[in-house]
Amino acid sequence: MAVTYDKAYKLLALQEKISNSKAKELIDRGVVKVGDKKVLIARGEIRTDTRFTIKEINKIRVIFQDKDILVVDKPAFLTAEEVMKKYEGAILLNRLDKETSGVMMFAKNEEFQKKAIKEFQANRVYKEYVAVVEGKVIDEIEIDKPILTTKDRGTAKSKIDMKRGKPAKTTVYPLLVEGNKSKIKVVIESGRTHQIRVHLNSIGFPILGDAVYGRTASNINRVLLHSKVTKIFDYTFEAPEPKEFKVYDFNE
Repeated sequence: MAVTYDKAYKLLALQEKISNSKAKELIDRGVVKVGDKKVLIARGEIRTDTRFTIKEINKIRVIFQDKDILVVDKPAFLTAEEVMKKYEGAILLNRLDKETSGVMMFAKNEEFQKKAIKEFQANRVYKEYVAVVEGKVIDEIEIDKPILTTKDRGTAKSKIDMKRGKPAKTTVYPLLVEGNKSKIKVVIESGRTHQIRVHLNSIGFPILGDAVYGRTASNINRVLLHSKVTKIFDYTFEAPEPKEFKVYDFNE
């Protein structure tokens, strides 16, 4: 019997009994896999007997709120804009990549927004992440390399550029090592686009699941980077590590 092919989004729509546009959205979000491989191109041709699996997106959890600030635990696979739309009048203070989870803050009024922006500009906001990387990290590492971000068709990509880049500093602390993979704590002073991902890759420790700056892994379907702790003014906010970070039994 002859093998036939069709576009991935059409086959997904048939399998899940959803619209073509919904199927495209799921693929673009990065939650659709075939076996252990993520489906990256909605219009890509694929065998018609292919079976897809879809990762369920966790719900947004409110960590804290008062009259000035709203803080949520953003799940992976949601953009900052998608989260912001769910809270009327919320003003975004810190952006996380779509596949990065963790602490995301919103101002509830312009006065607090202005004060918060000054804290960010003065590098007085403490930002702590946890990541799982390739390689054995056994020492504290300080990375001080300028980053240049460019946009192509609306997609941002960053790289180390000693001449044109903006200052960026990242400090890495080893937590646990298993085989040739490490769990690390990462603290950043600045907040350049994709800073942690670019800096870690530049020293030979790419984040697992990072198809842009590192490479994907067969048993995970997201970038293993999580914004765990953020401190601003007298506030301290913490988002527990998602279950994906237990994939190597680090926490057991």
